[in-house]
Amino acid sequence: MLNAKEILKRCGAENIQFMRLMFTDMMGAVKNVEVPRSQFAKALAGDIMFDGSSIEGFARIEESDMLLVPDLSSFIVFPWQHNGKRVARLICDVHTTDGRPFAGCPRGVLKRLTQKALRKGYHLVCGPEMEFFLFQRDAAGAPVATTHDVGSYFDLTPVDQGEHARREIVEALESMGFEIEAAHHEVAPGQHEVDFRYADALLAADRVVTMKFVIKHVALDHRLHASFMPKPIYRINGSGMHTHQSLLSPAGKNLFFDPRAEHKLSNLCLHYIGGVLDHVRSFVAVTNPLVNSFKRLVPGFEAPNNVAWSEHNRSPLVRVPAKRGMSTRCEVRVPDPSCNPYLAFAVMLAAGLDGIERKLDPGPPINKNIYDMSERERRHHRIRQLPANLWEAVQTLKKSPLMRETLGDHIFTSFVQAKEAEWREYIEVVHPWELEQYLETY
Repeated sequence: MLNAKEILKRCGAENIQFMRLMFTDMMGAVKNVEVPRSQFAKALAGDIMFDGSSIEGFARIEESDMLLVPDLSSFIVFPWQHNGKRVARLICDVHTTDGRPFAGCPRGVLKRLTQKALRKGYHLVCGPEMEFFLFQRDAAGAPVATTHDVGSYFDLTPVDQGEHARREIVEALESMGFEIEAAHHEVAPGQHEVDFRYADALLAADRVVTMKFVIKHVALDHRLHASFMPKPIYRINGSGMHTHQSLLSPAGKNLFFDPRAEHKLSNLCLHYIGGVLDHVRSFVAVTNPLVNSFKRLVPGFEAPNNVAWSEHNRSPLVRVPAKRGMSTRCEVRVPDPSCNPYLAFAVMLAAGLDGIERKLDPGPPINKNIYDMSERERRHHRIRQLPANLWEAVQTLKKSPLMRETLGDHIFTSFVQAKEAEWREYIEVVHPWELEQYLETY
């Protein structure tokens, strides 16, 4: 990791004229304060102040001054430039003016959880799979819900019209230090996926934030709009952010692997899965935070709305991929890319740790396709369903002491209030479907 002096030296050598100090609001929107070269030393010292009262879920006007404290290990130079001048970025934690971590900082929530896990001897690593759509823009440059191709899973040019943009996304990310494992067209028209190598949970969340920014930037260069909306088009697959997770020991041993156990999965792994399944109905409002999120979580589109786990089978909510040894992991398939990754990773980790603490049994794996089961079979296997909509999810979240403790009172209260307001606004709107169904008949 570079120190502040080394970063300043590199900025001079590479003609970096601007620095983006990046962070997210409570909902996961990427924000930044950009400073010119004359302010780099001040920025690196954590002395850049901003008004938090305008940021979703942050502070009231009377206590709005905030400080951006950079994580120097997050220093990255963006691959593009303008008139020979380059831009770098630092991901920041938000502090109050007296130097304390701000309770409403989402990155701080995940830092606290990962530190708690480390004290117990567990190092969480995550590998999220980022799905997104590329849409066209109209003559005025506004995005429209028209896809740029009619491709499907793993299609190539000329069917896959996003291939060149996707390649530029990969090239940009690799130049910034990402190890990209795969990039391909997804199931739906205009839908794509880019996967990077698993990493420490905090670094993985930082990379999700960076990836969203880069994908949108490159798409705009191609006169396209990149959308992480979970279900932008009716009757086609939505976008998920399946998150592969495992716990490592301080020495780097995969604690989910036990070569002598059934399925070669350790008890710790099973208890972690048990915790995720036990709490998922409570945390789904965080991992799937939009009204639109629950239009993805419906039967018929490979959506993980069944609270169960399996080996290999993709119909349950948690899947254990086939590889073992250091690759042993569970894939939590419920999150979507609209979530705040810091909060999403934190609530999943908290659920898994609680499962370990309470030695929760996830039950036997469901290796039959749940989508083909009758309601009676599902009851027999005690397979629960996720909340049907955002309102139900938020009401379940409100009842969870673990989620309140994980998020902290500030974010928990602000998040619930924002999501209840979002739902009230949604149900008051008369939607086109209602007019089509009822206007003439009634």
